[in-house]
Amino acid sequence: MADSVHLRAAGCSLVILVEPDRLPRIRHWGADLGSLSAADLQGLNLLSDPQSALPGELPAAEVAVVAEAWTGWFGRAGLKGSREGRSWSPRFSTTGVTVDGRPVSGHVESGPGVLWCEAVDADADLALEVEFELLAAGLVRVRVRLINQGPVFELDELSINLPVPSQATEILDFGGRWGMERQAQRHAFTVGTHLRESRRGRTGLDAATVLHAMGPGATFGAGEVWGVHVGWSGNHRHFAEHDSTGVRLLGGGELLLPGEVRLARGEGYETPWLYASYGVGLDAVAHRFHRFLRDRPDHVSAERPVTLNVWEAVYFDHDLHRLTALVDRAAAVGVERFVLDDGWFGARRDARAGLGDWTVSPDAWPDGLHPLVNAVRGHGMQFGLWFEPEMVNLDSDLARAHPDWIMAARSELPLEQRNQHVLNLSIPECYAAIRDQLVAAISEYDVDYVKWDHNRDHIEAGLQLDGGVPAEHEQTLAVYHLLDELKNRFPRLEIESCAAGGGRIDLGILERTDRVWVSDCIDPLERQRLLRWTGQLVPPELMGSHIGSAQSHTTQRTHGLAFRAMTALFGHYGIEWDLTAATDDELRELSEWIGIYKQHRGLINSGTVVRGPDPADNLWLHGVVAEDRSQAIYCVAAMSWGVASTPPRARLRGLDPTRRYQVRPIVAGQAPHRFQPTRWWNDSQSTTTGAVLEHVGVQLPNLLPEHAILLQARTLDAPRSSSAE
Repeated sequence: MADSVHLRAAGCSLVILVEPDRLPRIRHWGADLGSLSAADLQGLNLLSDPQSALPGELPAAEVAVVAEAWTGWFGRAGLKGSREGRSWSPRFSTTGVTVDGRPVSGHVESGPGVLWCEAVDADADLALEVEFELLAAGLVRVRVRLINQGPVFELDELSINLPVPSQATEILDFGGRWGMERQAQRHAFTVGTHLRESRRGRTGLDAATVLHAMGPGATFGAGEVWGVHVGWSGNHRHFAEHDSTGVRLLGGGELLLPGEVRLARGEGYETPWLYASYGVGLDAVAHRFHRFLRDRPDHVSAERPVTLNVWEAVYFDHDLHRLTALVDRAAAVGVERFVLDDGWFGARRDARAGLGDWTVSPDAWPDGLHPLVNAVRGHGMQFGLWFEPEMVNLDSDLARAHPDWIMAARSELPLEQRNQHVLNLSIPECYAAIRDQLVAAISEYDVDYVKWDHNRDHIEAGLQLDGGVPAEHEQTLAVYHLLDELKNRFPRLEIESCAAGGGRIDLGILERTDRVWVSDCIDPLERQRLLRWTGQLVPPELMGSHIGSAQSHTTQRTHGLAFRAMTALFGHYGIEWDLTAATDDELRELSEWIGIYKQHRGLINSGTVVRGPDPADNLWLHGVVAEDRSQAIYCVAAMSWGVASTPPRARLRGLDPTRRYQVRPIVAGQAPHRFQPTRWWNDSQSTTTGAVLEHVGVQLPNLLPEHAILLQARTLDAPRSSSAE
């Protein structure tokens, strides 16, 4: 007899059908169905039973959370592996189901909660544990544990599937490369498999990030959207599958290398969490991820400190006099955290040496880092330090002493990238050596913040000490363990995930870190896109967002300070610029922009993100709305020269339609926009309802290419600041 479980939260429903002879199947994941009686759930199951087969064909398979071939499914198998060629096509039967720890009998409805299922295949000597969780944010997450109950079982893949309905006719995910991460790609959800695999040993600069299935023409604010994300920081896969019977699935899991997981009797393997978000519009999907992260008990404060990182200011030129001058300039404009980047340790005078030797260089710093740290602390700023703990240069004391700690699949080392190789942290002695160096440096200098970098892909990442067997799975677990250990030892420590820019951004790494570096490219034109799409997973307060120098380090484009500052505003605000070379006028304007960030950071770092509707192809709109909808800040950026000679109106989403708002520009510096203001620009009577602002909009001024404006909408009874400052 079939049982049904209906979990509801935050406008989302998850209905799971449980039968003794099958693995659980999802009958509905999507819009809230309201409260359903046992009769309603029974009716749902009857009405959604698969259609009978046509003559000469098998019936359409109803794919379980782990796809099985015995059901007639000809697509990707959820579990791939064998016991020396046997037990390769399991058939699991459910033996027990609980919801929030209570056994399920009949039809059950609950709020946010956990469904736990146990299943076995006695013939194959395999057991399976499936955990479904519907979180308070309406985000679904699923993971599966396989337990071997017989002789050694070699596991090749264990993936999770979630069905999406036939109206999901389009796919959206992301590609990219260094400096151009999260390039959106959208196409039809055609028959076949859309497969995104990463063998890079990290999430990847080209990661899918969130794989979406969408209704036709879905936008940021309209159309049903289903998205999945694998919360794992090593090798992984996402897939969208559509077979000829009409079945559509989204799924993913860890990508295991050959022979990487061999389970002895009694041993188990657990998948990463597969996160699944549903909403009307891409924004709604993003909001569930954002709320999930913000619900964490250790989530960062909305009062994020203004951060200066010295990399693009000094590179490897670590000179105390130059850096203390930069400290003074930073403090004068309002910086609250100063981060010393690459070049402070070992023989690290350039990129060819020193990685792995995490002790202060006596050549660059004959008196240690204390003089610089004292200067930073003297201005009341926090001190941060750069590490790349998973990497090593061959020209280092560590590599010379322990060449066998370098990951390799054979006696020769893998291809070198960025003059460096990967350390195998799954080797206990290697792990301890790196951990102890990090602990010593963090302790001695009372480091507040670590920028944790990972600048190369893994190639042939094996364990030299054991003949080159694959070691990616254990490496990822070792990195997690090291981050956890540092967090436990230093509870106040913040850690940023950086990987050649945005190469390690996922919910696995964000369980253990407090910020991600969106990209090594801080050209504001590129950053408009980078922040827009990274925000599909990550809220503003966790996205490092810096003001660079006038000429971009990566693209060589030149932009005015206003465009750079406004672009960076919608994230964890910071600077990556040699302020000792800035003019007095630039420093005054920069100080004003930092003041604007401090005034509004409570809103920016806690509010609801809205993107679009874009007023025109060349004009992009995004903003942040306070949770109580009392105020909002919007940015309209001219990405290129517009076709129309008359600018359009910008519609401001997310406000309360019944409340009245005053709309005002936010400006700093000396007429940075070079446009003819519209009539309302300086008119204190520019007030109207949220409904008018959303459906009629605000007339924009003419904007030059690669310029922007900021608009604030504020109810007349709202405080002028969202921060205590």
